[in-house]
Amino acid sequence: MAINVGDSEEDVISAINTTPLVDVMLVLLIIFLITIPVAIQTVPVELPKANNEANQTKPENITIAVDADGNYYWNAARVPDREALLARMREIAVLEPQPEIQVRGDAKARFEFVGKLIIDAQRNGIRKLGFVTEPERGAL
Repeated sequence: MAINVGDSEEDVISAINTTPLVDVMLVLLIIFLITIPVAIQTVPVELPKANNEANQTKPENITIAVDADGNYYWNAARVPDREALLARMREIAVLEPQPEIQVRGDAKARFEFVGKLIIDAQRNGIRKLGFVTEPERGAL
């Protein structure tokens, strides 16, 4: 800080030396100009487009539900065991057009049960597999 002192009290002029402030601001500006292009670089990919439209449930679609205990339900009817589920999947895999399987997994179910269902569907030739979810209440 520089102070010019005159002959009397009325002649005192005080001024702030802004040179160090300008130096610091220029250094910060240079740092930001160098780092911003590095921070925003991304790999150029074409991202898929999503929509918020509700899917139309067709009567030929099959719903397989998985409850928290790992039990499977084929269109609301409980499947007695995994072999019965696999047999039903083999039956619909040969149909033309193939119906879509919609998986409704309980939020408290272990992922293992849903994962096995996906693998079984893939191994049995199911080409159309979708997941039914519930939107968040605050999202609408």
